Amino acid sequence: MLNLVKPRIGILALMQGLYDESQPEIPANQTRFVEDVIEQLKDTAEFVFPGLSKEREHTERIVKGFNDQELDGIMIINTLYSPGLRIVQAFKKNNLPVMLANIQPLPNVTDDWNWSYLTTNQGIHGIQDTSNMLMRLGYQPAIITEDWKSDKFKEFVKNWAMAAGTANALRRCRLALMQKMQNMGDILGDEVAFFQKFGIEVLHEGVGQVVAEFANVTEEEIDKQIAEDQENFEIQEGLPQSNHRYAAKLQIAFEKFLQKKNYDGFSANFMVFEEDGRIDQLPILAACNMMAKGYAYAAEGDVHIMALMAAGHLLIGNPHFTEMYSLDYGRDACMFAHMGEGNWKVARKDRPVTLIDRPLDIGNRDNPPTPIFGAELGTTTVASLVPISGDQYRLVVMKGEVLDTDIIPGIPMNHTFFKPDNGVKDAMTKWLRYGGTHHQVLWTGDWVERLELLCNVLDIEFVDVSR
Repeated sequence: MLNLVKPRIGILALMQGLYDESQPEIPANQTRFVEDVIEQLKDTAEFVFPGLSKEREHTERIVKGFNDQELDGIMIINTLYSPGLRIVQAFKKNNLPVMLANIQPLPNVTDDWNWSYLTTNQGIHGIQDTSNMLMRLGYQPAIITEDWKSDKFKEFVKNWAMAAGTANALRRCRLALMQKMQNMGDILGDEVAFFQKFGIEVLHEGVGQVVAEFANVTEEEIDKQIAEDQENFEIQEGLPQSNHRYAAKLQIAFEKFLQKKNYDGFSANFMVFEEDGRIDQLPILAACNMMAKGYAYAAEGDVHIMALMAAGHLLIGNPHFTEMYSLDYGRDACMFAHMGEGNWKVARKDRPVTLIDRPLDIGNRDNPPTPIFGAELGTTTVASLVPISGDQYRLVVMKGEVLDTDIIPGIPMNHTFFKPDNGVKDAMTKWLRYGGTHHQVLWTGDWVERLELLCNVLDIEFVDVSR
C-alpha cells in the first residue's frame, strides 16, 4: 500500500568564509537564521543541516553526503554571497532534485539599516550566481522568492518537499498489469522509457495467482470484510448476500496476491476475467475498497493513470480513479464516472455511500456490488498523465468545483459533476489540444501547485487547462 511520504531534505546553506576570524558573529548569526528557518518548516519535512558551507570542499562534501544518505532533495539558501563556481563540481555529481529558497533574515530595508544588516541580508546577491551556475549545468530548480516567515513560503516548501519525496518513493513502486484493452490508444507508451523516467516497475501478471488465493480465503476473513463494508456503506436492501460475500472474497484474494508479490497496485482489462472464466464477478468492489486503503488502481491496463494514482497516494492522499463521461452545458460542467470503480474516500460527507446490487453486462459476469456516491463539494483538482513520445510526458491538469447535485437513480455507478474554473467548453477544448487522456485522477482540494512541482522534479511538462 501507498501512504503520504515524509520527505527528508538536505539544506545547503552557502556563504563566504571571510568572516570566521574578523567577524565571527556573522557565521553564528547566519547559522541561527538557517536554524530558525528549519524551526518554521519543521512540520513540512525532516531537514538535514550539516552547517554552513563556506568553501568549495565543504559544498562537495555536503552534497555528496546528501546523495549518500539518499535524501529526497536539496534546498539551497544563500545566507550571504558565495561564488557560484564553488558549487559546480558538487552538482555535476548530484542526483537529487534542487530548490532555491531566495530568502533573507529581514523582510524590509528600514531607516535603521547599517553595514551589518546589509552584509547579512544579501542572499539575492549570492543566489543569482548560484542559480546561473545551476542553469548552465542544465538544472531547472524549483524557485521561490518570499518572506521566509510567510505561510506562502511554508506551503511552497511543503509542496516541493512532498513532490521530491514522491518522486523518490515512486522508484520503489511495483504495479501489476493484467492485460491492456485492445486498440485503446491513449493508454499506450514506451515501457522502457516509462521505467527510465519514473522508476516504477510494471510487471505483467495473469489471473491465475488471484484464483489460487481466492480458493484459500476463509469464511472468517470474508465475515471481517463484510463487517468493514457495513461500517463504511449503507447496504441496499435486496443486495444478494451471496454476491456481497463473493465480492469480499475476491477483494481479499487480490490483496493477498498483491501483498505476496510486493505490489502497490494493479490494473486489469475487464475482458481478461471473461476470457479466463474462473472468476464470476468483475472486481469493482475490490478496486473501490483497495483504492481507499492506499493501493493504486486504473482500469483497462492504463499504466500511466495507475502510476498517477500511485503518485497521488504519496503526494496528496486519497486519489480517485475516474473518467469524463458526459458534458452538461446547462451546468457548465462535465460528469465524471466509470464502470463503478472509485475511491469512496472522496465521497461527500453529508450523504452515505450506498452499496447496490448492480447489473453489469460488460465481461459477461455476475452482478458486482457497486458503491454509489458523489465527490465532496467544493474546490477539486483533476489530472491526466499523457505519454507523448519516448520519455516525453505531459501532466494535464484542471482545477474547478464539484457541484451540489443529486444522485441520478438511473446511473448505477459513482458520478460527479465538475465545473472547471474557466468553464467546461474552454477547458475541454484545451484538454483535447494538449492530449488529455480519457482516464483521470481526481482529488478534493486545490493541488495545482503541488502537481506542478512534481512535474518540475520529474522533468515532465505541466499544463493547466483551467487557466
